[in-house]
Amino acid sequence: MKRQVTCDSTRPLNSAVRRPPMPTKPIERLLFAQGGLCFFCQQKLTPADASVEHLVATANGGGNGDENTVACCKALNTLLGRISLKEKLRVVLNQKGVFKCPNGTPKPKAPIALPEGAFERVKADLLKRGKACPGTVKTLTSSINNLFQNQLSPQQLTSLINKLKSVRLVSVSGTKVSYDLTASA
Repeated sequence: MKRQVTCDSTRPLNSAVRRPPMPTKPIERLLFAQGGLCFFCQQKLTPADASVEHLVATANGGGNGDENTVACCKALNTLLGRISLKEKLRVVLNQKGVFKCPNGTPKPKAPIALPEGAFERVKADLLKRGKACPGTVKTLTSSINNLFQNQLSPQQLTSLINKLKSVRLVSVSGTKVSYDLTASA
């Protein structure tokens, strides 16, 4: 006995899976790949404020592919224009580690509020652990999160780790964490 199978073309085959469409416009694709940030100044960038910058200008023989293009602030694209890749790198290097975007200085970020005594609590916990301190950023973050019963936001966790680094209690190399428990004992 043959079974007849009909297809209802009005319903997707797998209606449970709904994925947003992948960006298809070059600027949207570049912003997606760059996490929504300007390639040069690393500030949040909307498609309306973004421009496609050719690393090697098309006037100098550069192509339009993703390997030669980045999303950046419109003001930066105007500044960099048709100059050579070497000159663009020089502009970036002349900033000496603090890239100043011609789009203006970014607004300072509001400080992250931490629970009362949070830093001292983390410091005391690490001192108590001695040589048994977490060896990676992931386990340190998890340990701090557990200390506060998972009540801290990712920004608060990052802020605490940055404060530990600023007082040189911890240093981070890649994913590894080392400690100087005498630094602020």
